[in-house]
Amino acid sequence: MDTKYDIVKKGLRNDIISGKFAIGDKLPTEANLTEQYNVSRYTVRRATAGLEQEHYLYRIQGDGMYVNDWKKIPAAKTENKVIGVITTHLADYIFPEIISGIDQIISDAGYALFISNTHNTFDRERRSLLRIIETGISGLIIEPTMSALPNPNQDLYDQIKQLHIPTVFINSKYESSDFNYLEVNDIDSEAQLVRHLIAQGHKRILGVFKVDDIQGAHRMQGFYKAFQTQPDYALDSNIIMYQSDDEENNALILNKIESYLESPHRPTALALYNDSLAIQAIDLVKSLGFRIPEDVAIVGFDDYSLSTYMTPSLTTNRHPKRKMGRDAAQILLDLIDGQPGHDVIYEPDIIVRNSSATPLISDDKD
Repeated sequence: MDTKYDIVKKGLRNDIISGKFAIGDKLPTEANLTEQYNVSRYTVRRATAGLEQEHYLYRIQGDGMYVNDWKKIPAAKTENKVIGVITTHLADYIFPEIISGIDQIISDAGYALFISNTHNTFDRERRSLLRIIETGISGLIIEPTMSALPNPNQDLYDQIKQLHIPTVFINSKYESSDFNYLEVNDIDSEAQLVRHLIAQGHKRILGVFKVDDIQGAHRMQGFYKAFQTQPDYALDSNIIMYQSDDEENNALILNKIESYLESPHRPTALALYNDSLAIQAIDLVKSLGFRIPEDVAIVGFDDYSLSTYMTPSLTTNRHPKRKMGRDAAQILLDLIDGQPGHDVIYEPDIIVRNSSATPLISDDKD
């Protein structure tokens, strides 16, 4: 539990890093800070003295405390051999394997991991970034939050750049930041999955994609791309779009899928944003009395560990997971050592399994 001293010091440091107090600004008086934080003047003096020692503040005798040009201070070049890792989730889906891959390389190089997650919200991302910056780390590996939307935390990414903290993005990137990144070729991967369904004889395909992250937006583009050379099929296919907030109640998404499956001209195949949603769709399709893949074929994305063990096993595109983690860690270590970084794009790796492997006998099914 933080002491009152820690609370004041961290609060003022966060206000400086976030830009609330710009370089050259005068801090509120001791009396104001005492009232704001409900602490003694002694505690305020200790906290500001600590920030002065860390070059965030400077004092003008008889006038007060001012914000120093802290961006010129190599705060990231710390003796702590710690790498910060920020992902949207930690304990489930593909993330444990990615983090394991990172740790394998990082620990071999003598570094420790400082791990945080955002739950795919900008507010938590901001808190994670501030906490890691103030801790003092050697580098960052970050999975962007809702990467298809404008990022309200761009100011912190600008600070990270100005502090020369080596940083690598995984799974996607923010267009407004020019850090190195590693991502799957989502467009071509999804296009290949849909072409596979078309080759199996499916003309009515329903795509379901999350559209507030770049992965989902690109997979939806891949869905479109597959139909650009199949104009006769495009007219009979449809798309459901959803956002991250909708995942808090997946029933809404599944109910929408169900409404299509119960329509007179129902889809004969589903292309889902990821394996997690595809697994739930398998349960839904079975509950409606349809056979998979004879009545409804299903494809996912990512090759989640459970995809092989489903009945039927799930056709998907393999996400590199551990390899992405290892590659990201090695690129970051190269950046820390002053070497140039590079971007990595993982090309399609389609795995055809039983959820889509049997061709339609006839296109006359209801």
